[in-house]
Amino acid sequence: MQKQTRLEKDESLTNAYSLFVYAIRTQITRDYYLRRLRTFFDFIKILPNAKIERRRNHFAALAIKDHDWTFSKIIGFLQYQKDRVEREEITAATLYNFVKALKLFCEMSDVPVSWKKITRGLPKVRSFANDRAPTIEEIRKMTEYPDRRMKSIVFTMASSGIRLGAWDYLRRKDIEPITKDGRIVAAKVTVYAGEEDEYISFITPESFYELER
Repeated sequence: MQKQTRLEKDESLTNAYSLFVYAIRTQITRDYYLRRLRTFFDFIKILPNAKIERRRNHFAALAIKDHDWTFSKIIGFLQYQKDRVEREEITAATLYNFVKALKLFCEMSDVPVSWKKITRGLPKVRSFANDRAPTIEEIRKMTEYPDRRMKSIVFTMASSGIRLGAWDYLRRKDIEPITKDGRIVAAKVTVYAGEEDEYISFITPESFYELER
């Protein structure tokens, strides 16, 4: 059997990265998934000083060659994240986001992984939150923080009801002022724009002005 040339190997590995990028429809989600994968590669110490594209291609090459190694690395990483969930450092939903990124990358790289076995051991995601709305006094206290950006964040979250993770997706173009008789009376916020979970919320004019400062 004729050995692969260096060029053929490079092209094969490059496909692992390019196919993964191709599979993600929006730039926001792409950046989000790439950050998740970077965390995974840091954990398993895959070429820590190399560019992210090379790290992904290198992992794909190793994963295709040794399926047991791949499975053990993913389990080890997710067990670490499970421990963080138990310590309440992250939520179960965040853990599942790591799984989504890893699963998509492996699927697009033709790496066979028993995701049924992996997801069996994951904690369930609550369909409701056990938190509460902050009181007026708590909001006042938070806005006293010296960093001016804190005030705009607190105002926006308090008036729109968005959760902290929504900021990863929010862009300036997603916030549109609503005017009446020549003055801004509110602003429309497109949350998770371009995603399946996209929805519309609104913020007060005070919140909009704070964001504009």
